[in-house]
Amino acid sequence: ASLSRDDGHVVLVVDDDGPGIAEADREKVFAPFVRLESSRNRDTGGTGLGLAVARAAARAHGGDIGLENRPDGGLRVVLSIPVG
Repeated sequence: ASLSRDDGHVVLVVDDDGPGIAEADREKVFAPFVRLESSRNRDTGGTGLGLAVARAAARAHGGDIGLENRPDGGLRVVLSIPVG
């Protein structure tokens, strides 16, 4: 993870080394109750609200959150929130 300041925003970047998310699904995962991994048990795997809540909170504060696949594999999450 890294934290930086860019053009009046604080930017948090978190990378993982998982499989990433297909480009066609990257916006879908921000919808409430969407879960891409169907193999996970609902009793232990969550409800699919985390990214929807995170994006709503970021946007409510004038920021945003986005997803992209890393060139070497894995997912990159970028959260940007205005400073001041």
